Amino acid sequence: MSIDPTLLDILACPVCKTDVKLTSDEKGLKCVKCHRVYPVKEDIPVMLIEEAKIEPERPTKD
Repeated sequence: MSIDPTLLDILACPVCKTDVKLTSDEKGLKCVKCHRVYPVKEDIPVMLIEEAKIEPERPTKD
């Protein structure tokens, strides 16, 4: 997948207006605050609330 880093810098979650980060499998963009994952289809982020899935936060290892 090739999402332009400049585009990632300006994209924000439409719900809480927080930054989104590319998921580890590179198939979505995850909000760092509300944990919604927006799909990326054919290299185009789909930033529609109805398309997002809420993913639980993973605990961090210390």
